Amino acid sequence: MTVIAMIRHGPTEWNENGIVQGRSDIPLSVRGKKQVASWVIPGKLQSFDWVASPLSRATETARILSGLTVPTDDRLVEMDWSSWEGQTLPALRAELGDLTAAWQAEGLDFRAPNGESPREVQERLKPFLLDRARLTKDTIVVCHKGVIRAVYALAVSWDMKSKPPVKMEDGCAQLFSLDQHGMPETLELDLSLAAPSA
Repeated sequence: MTVIAMIRHGPTEWNENGIVQGRSDIPLSVRGKKQVASWVIPGKLQSFDWVASPLSRATETARILSGLTVPTDDRLVEMDWSSWEGQTLPALRAELGDLTAAWQAEGLDFRAPNGESPREVQERLKPFLLDRARLTKDTIVVCHKGVIRAVYALAVSWDMKSKPPVKMEDGCAQLFSLDQHGMPETLELDLSLAAPSA
């Protein structure tokens, strides 16, 4: 069994202002860097390998947490929101209506115009998960909310036509075990990265 511990990058200015990011390469904000610097990798993950999405908000997060220049994998890039990137959620709702209802109607096949669906994210992640399983190296994966949700959906057979069975929190590691075929199973969710209190 191989374990991956998935960590979402720290906040960017776009996160803080409710702007859709997707593949736009937005760096960590000043507050985001401070927040990540306050996180602590739990002892049971200390021996894990590291890999990150190539987007700067993920590589910065990985570097701050590990103290290393972490290798990247293009398959971990965030879901492509195409023409919706750079727009605020209120502006999109004003133009398009209730996006939550639209997403729940389409589930894994919901996508922005010319963008990428969660199912397509899953398909590009499957070879990455298989590679990790074949390497049999437990790995911390620093990436994006859409990527983590796609793996979670695979693990629990969630079709995204309803709210997720568990709301995974930021500032936490989401742990999944991988079988020999790279298929994930939930191991532990919301493992806090907060520093232990004195």
